[in-house]
Amino acid sequence: MQKTIQQIVETYQERVRNTCFRYVHSREDADEVAQDVFVQVHASLNRFRKDAELSTWIYRIAVNKSLDFLRYKKRKKRFAQVISLFGLAGEIRNIPEPGGGNPHKDIEAEERSRQLKMALDKLPDTQKTAVILKRFQACKNKEISEIMEISVSAVEALQHRAMKNMKKYLTAYFEKVL
Repeated sequence: MQKTIQQIVETYQERVRNTCFRYVHSREDADEVAQDVFVQVHASLNRFRKDAELSTWIYRIAVNKSLDFLRYKKRKKRFAQVISLFGLAGEIRNIPEPGGGNPHKDIEAEERSRQLKMALDKLPDTQKTAVILKRFQACKNKEISEIMEISVSAVEALQHRAMKNMKKYLTAYFEKVL
């Protein structure tokens, strides 16, 4: 039985949005990228070869769309820096996410989260993808290998290098701060 696009969206919407969020770190941007993912899924569904699971194919699209979005944002940021040299740009504001009850703990948790995101963002795209799919989306290494179109041992190597690189970054940061 073939699923309709509505059934696909209902089934995978939250997982796709969460995957995109791990890359773009903004709910609005994640929603925008997720919407692009499902537009692509809808446009390409008749070309889906079924040689992989539907979820694997959708994850692959989500990862690629997220990486494309980040590249677009980088280009846009570089352009904004050039404009700001000429005094034409306004200030961009970051809206903090709401916290819980204890302000001190909220600040510490926010700082840890910020540093973890920064460490993750410093990773090469392949390492970042392997970590996000494993740690945040709870994908099995076999599924990650299918999504990334690499071997399971390559996925394991990427995850190992990613953890090593993140540890190096976080250790250096916290040694400097503490």
